[in-house]
Amino acid sequence: MAATKITVNNNGSLKVNGELEVTDRNGNVYDLGGRDIVSFCRCGLSKNKPFCDGSHNGHFEHEAIAFNLPPKKTV
Repeated sequence: MAATKITVNNNGSLKVNGELEVTDRNGNVYDLGGRDIVSFCRCGLSKNKPFCDGSHNGHFEHEAIAFNLPPKKTV
């Protein structure tokens, strides 16, 4: 089975491909209706949060360019 892939879209959502389970903070599972691709809102404008509904169009700007995070802090 392929790894789950998350794509940070320019000016838009986080697109997630692969096997996944999405839960709320209480552990309740969202019914994804058999989807293996979902998009999550990053702009805060979606009326279907946490999922993207396209409300960001023309209202959210972010050029997604990958970079390296600093090393993980150890205690």
